[in-house]
Amino acid sequence: NNAFNVLLSNMAEERDRKPKADIVTRDYTIHMSKRLYGVTFKKRAPRAVREIKQFAVKTMKTSDVRIDTSLNKFVFSQGVKNVPTRIRVRLSRRRNEDEDAKEKLYTLISHVDVKDFKGLQTETVEA
Repeated sequence: NNAFNVLLSNMAEERDRKPKADIVTRDYTIHMSKRLYGVTFKKRAPRAVREIKQFAVKTMKTSDVRIDTSLNKFVFSQGVKNVPTRIRVRLSRRRNEDEDAKEKLYTLISHVDVKDFKGLQTETVEA
């Protein structure tokens, strides 16, 4: 019974943990096809942008997410219907310079141009 209580307290601690107040940059590959399956043609690229934002919120644990113009251009590069199958993105968690911001940190998402997606994994980029 005591071990069970310890386990419960550990789970509660993990759940309550805030995002680490550190600046980190990572490269991810986002599989867009599986996120856009069954989405109406004219809504695919706008939905793709929302899905990328959602991915960043989930992985970086910041509610303030900003998309770089290069990434937006790449998503729309083949038109509104034909979003690229996979997208390599660089998520960088940064400190908010704005003093009266609600969040201390924000995430900037930019596009990483790659020839081939084979064998790529999540990589931490050293600043």
